[in-house]
Amino acid sequence: MSSQIPVGHVFGDRRGATDCFQPVATGALPRQISSRGDHPVPRLGITPQSNPVSTNKFYANLFLGTQTQGVWMHPYSVSWSKGSGNAKSWGLAIAHIDADQRANGPHNTALPGAPVEYFINPIGIQSIVLSAIELGPPTSLTTNNLEAFSANAVLSPQAGSLSNITFPLVQGMGYVTGIYNNLMPAVQSSVFFRTVTQVVSPRAGIFKYRVTLEDSKDWLIYAASRNGLDPQLQLVSNIQLQGLRGWSGIIQVAKNPSGAYGETLCDGSAGVYPTAAAVAGSVSSSTGTYHISWTKAGMTSLPLLMYALPHHLQSFDGVSSACKTSMQLQTTTKGTATAIVGDAWNLVETDLPTDMDLATWTPNLRSRPTLSSAASNIIKQVASSEINQDYNAQTNLDSMYFSGKALAKFAMIIYTTYDLLHEPDLATQGLNELKGAFARFATNQQIYPLVYDTVWQGVVSIGSYITGNPGLDFGNSYYNDHHFHFSYFIYTAAVIAYFDPNWLSLNKDWVNTLVRDAANPSLQDDMFPFSRAFDWYHGHSFAKGLFESADSKDEESTSEDAFFSYAIKMWGHVIGDASMEARGNLMLAIQARTFSNYFLMQDNNINQPANFIGNKVTGILFENKIDHTTYFGTNPEFIQGIHMLPLNPSTPYIRPGPFIYEEWNTYFNTTSPYPASNISGGWRGILFGNLACIDPKAAWEFFADEGFEGGWLDGGASRTWYLAFAAALGGV
Repeated sequence: MSSQIPVGHVFGDRRGATDCFQPVATGALPRQISSRGDHPVPRLGITPQSNPVSTNKFYANLFLGTQTQGVWMHPYSVSWSKGSGNAKSWGLAIAHIDADQRANGPHNTALPGAPVEYFINPIGIQSIVLSAIELGPPTSLTTNNLEAFSANAVLSPQAGSLSNITFPLVQGMGYVTGIYNNLMPAVQSSVFFRTVTQVVSPRAGIFKYRVTLEDSKDWLIYAASRNGLDPQLQLVSNIQLQGLRGWSGIIQVAKNPSGAYGETLCDGSAGVYPTAAAVAGSVSSSTGTYHISWTKAGMTSLPLLMYALPHHLQSFDGVSSACKTSMQLQTTTKGTATAIVGDAWNLVETDLPTDMDLATWTPNLRSRPTLSSAASNIIKQVASSEINQDYNAQTNLDSMYFSGKALAKFAMIIYTTYDLLHEPDLATQGLNELKGAFARFATNQQIYPLVYDTVWQGVVSIGSYITGNPGLDFGNSYYNDHHFHFSYFIYTAAVIAYFDPNWLSLNKDWVNTLVRDAANPSLQDDMFPFSRAFDWYHGHSFAKGLFESADSKDEESTSEDAFFSYAIKMWGHVIGDASMEARGNLMLAIQARTFSNYFLMQDNNINQPANFIGNKVTGILFENKIDHTTYFGTNPEFIQGIHMLPLNPSTPYIRPGPFIYEEWNTYFNTTSPYPASNISGGWRGILFGNLACIDPKAAWEFFADEGFEGGWLDGGASRTWYLAFAAALGGV
């Protein structure tokens, strides 16, 4: 190799509309990744299907563990009753939780306003249960057509029965629909029916029932048989309505929060239901658009009634905005959902960070690739030391997560040394070391190599196979946190390839495999599920994999979620994959919006409970609760800091300055309960690195201080990068 790094790429806007969902690849995996078909978690009750089944989607509880934990479509949730509740039903229970039903944790009196430490929505409430007289202890629950936004749950009186109820479960659906095939319907309630009244049908073939439960909540039930005959649902007790034997048709259930107005809206779409959804999108200059459309069944001439989350409404174009109604239902952890009448939504993001590259970047200053001579002189001394550290000792670990963090740390040092400090010889020395350390993983020679799991169709660490510990490396073998883990490798690869395009020929396929596993963008790639981590309805990722969970999927680190998007943006650029680059930009824009709405809570946040937003970050956001904590401890610096790391050019984009001010003043300034200067270990560096986004001078002074201790650096962070970041933003 030459004595200087050959710079192979120049960053900047790519003009013209670019499809965001072109496949990364569709061919076989690199030869060094072997396959095995003995994953510890079996495919419980999943009917064979042609497309891979995602491990991290909202419906996973249907095929995990007891199969009885909830599935949240928002605003409704469902669960298999399996003989539980007052009704002792074996059907599918429907619940919707209002804000006044939440339970709160204790107050944190150390913080202004004493916010509650968590809030949780009750589980096990069976407002309406769609069941059948034939369902009992032999009932089986199977699933089919599991896709990105939807899945079918099927209840059969016994395994293999031709009589069954199919429930198309689709995110945002306005009704819960049961498709009955040759059964005697039983519509039940463990909350108890107060009144059930059959009322005038909204149209031919639809039979309508107005229901009030003993909790005073109003529901609507619609039935439509295949032959058009009245199903003759009769109230036989305060627990049960039952109909005709051998009945086939659909029964739909909707909660009505809006009286006559809401009833008219529900009437307008009764008889049609969504069965699946698809997303498409493109980027042109700094504007990204995405389009969610639904496949529908039943009375398909009618428009769908779907529920949009707050971030959807903010992004709707004029056509979709015109479809909004004033009917709303509370969601469990995403504010209030609004009913939309229409078969598709168009959403627009107008401030994509297309000019963000490897240098420090802010929404106001944009890219900042230069440092003052004064700053450079100080940073060079630090970089000379850090670039000569032992790469193998820090990266040859039994954890993809911690190994990846260390690789990315060195990549940031090398980038800073070459592009910002203009020290090519020193940077080349580091680059050669980094290539060697990275090669251990790219050749699959790490302590716990990766394997292609043919059961769930993904790339996982063999660590849990060998040790029998599902939680090893944060559950990587069970598909936990893949976007977190793999982001560090993808980013590192982008930096190496930025300087040495010739390196790509031996490494591109391996890195693309990581992208395909965590974020395959195309149904043309049948090796991996579509978009394993990122949820295009929720606008952020879910980290939890093949673990049954009473509160369903969750995410603990918004910053690492965004770092994955940033990493694929950068990797897409250096390999010339314009679709991947565009998709990364669009994902970042959507995440910036959803994080501010749901995770990073300024004082004016209207989506999370008023008695909770004083925590400033959610901690762990589940589908059914939010808990201001982490999986590894309750220290405030852990909870806040896991939403800060790693500091990278996307940080100021997804963490608005006003939010950082509020968070810093709440927790970490000198007069706050937990001054950053008193925090021990690497978390102190994380806090001051984050501070650079709003007070680069204070951050610079902290990292440049002669008394700075190496123990204040996290394993994925360097003093070189922190100094460069602060200096570029005006810290010197």
